[in-house]
Amino acid sequence: MTLSPQFLDELRARTTLSTLIGRTTKLQKAGREYRACCPFHNEKSPSFYVNDEKGFYHCFGCSAHGDAIRWLTDQRGLPFMDAVKELAQSAGMELPAMDPRAAEKAEAAKGLHEACADAAAWFTEQLDGIGGAEARKVLEKRGIRPEIARDFGFGFAPDSRGKLKAALKDYGDPLLIEAGLLISVENKEPYDRFRGRLMIPIRDQRGRTVAFGGRIIGDGEPKYLNSPETPLFDKGRTLYNIDRAAPAARKADRLIVVEGYMDVIALAGAGIAEVVAPNGTAVTEHQLERMWRMSDVPIFCLDGDSAGQKAAIRAAHRALPLLAPGRSLAFVTLPQGQDPDDLVRAKGPAAFEALLRETRPLVDLLWAHELAAESLATPEQKAGLKARLTELANTIADPGVKSEYLAEFRHRFDEHVRPSRAPFVPQQRGPARKPGQPWKAPIAPVGHHAKAVRASGIDRILAKAVLAGLIRHPAEIARHMDVLGSLQLADGALGRLFEAVVDLAVEDQALDSDRLLTILASSGFDQIANELLRPDQLSLSFTEKGSDSERARADLDEAIAILVARPEIDAALAEIDREAATLSDEAFERQVSLVREKQALDSRLANLVQANEDARASNAEGN
Repeated sequence: MTLSPQFLDELRARTTLSTLIGRTTKLQKAGREYRACCPFHNEKSPSFYVNDEKGFYHCFGCSAHGDAIRWLTDQRGLPFMDAVKELAQSAGMELPAMDPRAAEKAEAAKGLHEACADAAAWFTEQLDGIGGAEARKVLEKRGIRPEIARDFGFGFAPDSRGKLKAALKDYGDPLLIEAGLLISVENKEPYDRFRGRLMIPIRDQRGRTVAFGGRIIGDGEPKYLNSPETPLFDKGRTLYNIDRAAPAARKADRLIVVEGYMDVIALAGAGIAEVVAPNGTAVTEHQLERMWRMSDVPIFCLDGDSAGQKAAIRAAHRALPLLAPGRSLAFVTLPQGQDPDDLVRAKGPAAFEALLRETRPLVDLLWAHELAAESLATPEQKAGLKARLTELANTIADPGVKSEYLAEFRHRFDEHVRPSRAPFVPQQRGPARKPGQPWKAPIAPVGHHAKAVRASGIDRILAKAVLAGLIRHPAEIARHMDVLGSLQLADGALGRLFEAVVDLAVEDQALDSDRLLTILASSGFDQIANELLRPDQLSLSFTEKGSDSERARADLDEAIAILVARPEIDAALAEIDREAATLSDEAFERQVSLVREKQALDSRLANLVQANEDARASNAEGN
C-alpha cells in the first residue's frame, strides 16, 4: 500500500484535531485555540495548545508538537499505519487499494480480531452469570474491584470442552483454531482450549483483543495458560497492557515492567497505570524496543525471589547489545518473597512508590552479579572477574556506550581489588619525633635532582624512576601487582614499555634485570630503556645497577605508594573544586587535609631524592 502526500493531507483536513485530542485530554477554549495541561509531561498550569485551523498541537513546556497522526503514534503509541487506518475510518475515507495477497491477509486478520473480540465478550458474560460465582470470589479475594475487572475485561471460561465452540460456531472451527481458541487433535473433534479458568484478555497497542491468559480456579496445573502463537499474537513482540500503559507512561515520564498480569492489574488498582508485563516468557529484544519507545529507562520491578533475580539478569544481558546514549534499564528489588501485588495489597501504593525511588542502574546490577559469582581470593579469580566484565561490555554495539562501560568496570574493579589506602604519612629520616609532634622535612642542602622534583612535580619524573626501578628489580613486580595492574604510568612509548615490563615479569617470576633488558632489546625497547637508566635521570636507591639492599626495596615500595596516592588525591581535590560554590565546612576540612597530604607526598619524594644524593656524596668522600 502506498500513501500519497495528497491522501495524508486530505486525512488531516477531515480530522478535527481538538475533537481527537479531547477524547482523552480535557481542553479549554482559548480564543481560536484550545489549551490544556500537557499530556506528555506533568505541569500545573496549561502550556499545551491545539489549533484546528493549522492542524497541529504544541506544548511550550516540553516542545511536543505534531498533527493528528503524530498524536496517535506519540500519545497512544500506535504504529504509523494503524494510526492512519483509525483516522481514515473515523473520517470515512477508503485507504488506497492493497495488492491482492495483502488484501487477503488483512481480511483473514479481520476475522481473527472479530473472533477474539466475541470470545472476550462471551467470557465476560460467563463471569457475570451464575456459573461465574466462584471466579468472582477469586477477584474479590485478591482485592480486584469491579471497575478494575471491567477495565481489564476479566471473564470466565466454564469447565466445558464445547461451550465456547458452540457460542462462536458461525466462525467455523478452522478460524477458531487459528485464533488459538480451540485445540485441534488428530482424529478428534476440536475442543475449547480454556476450561475452568479466570480469563484475562491480551490486547495490542490499539486495544484489540489478540489473545488470552487463563488463570486456574482452585488447584491445578498449569497455573496460567496463554494462547498459542497465532497470526495476531506473537509472545515475543507483545507486552501485556501496552494499550493502557503507553499514554500513561508518557504522562508519568516512566514505565514499570513487572512479571505477570496480576501485578499489572494490582498496580493499576493502586493508581499506577504505566505498567506492562511480558507474556510468560523472558523479555525479548522486540519487547525492549517497544519499552524504549515509551520510556528511555524502563524500571524492571521483579519478584524478590531467586527466579525474579534471574529474570532481571536475563533482561540485563538481553539489553546490553541494544544500549544507546541515554537509553538503558533500571531495576527495583522487592522484599524477599513478595511481588508487586503482595506489596501493594499489604502496605499500599506509598510503599511501592518508596521502592521506585531506590532504583539501581543497569551497571550496578551487572557489577553486583559478577562480583558475587565467585570468590576473589586468588589472582586467577580476580582475572576471571575482569574477563567477565570485559566480555559483557564488549557485547554493547554502540561504541560510545561500550567505552563508558569498559571504563566504569575497570574503575570498579581497581577500586575493589586495591587495598584501601590510609592517608599517606611520610617516613621520617633522622631523629625520631615525639608523639603528636608535627612532621617537618629535615633541614639539609637540597641537590639539583631534589630541586627538579619540587619544581616539576611528581607525575612524569616519578613514573620514569619507578619504571627504571622495576627494570632493575623485576622480582618486586609480583608484590605490587594489585596496584601495577591498574596504574597508568604514561602514554606513548613509556606506557608501552611499562606494559611490556610487567607482562614479562608476570610470565617469568624468576626473571632478573639483565635478562629482562636483553628481552626488551630484542623487542625494540632498548633505546627507551637505556634512556631511563642513564645516570643523569632522576637517581634513587632503586634505579642504580646492583642496588640489592633492603633500603632500595623499601624506597621502591615508598615510590610506588606515592605514585598511586597522588592521582587519588588530585581527583578528590578536583571533585571538591567543582563544588566550590557550595563548599561546606566538612568539605573545606577535607580539602585542607588533602592539600596537606599532597604536600607531604611532594616532600617525601624530594627527601627520597635528597637522601640518595647524600648517600652518594658520603660514598664518594669515603673513597
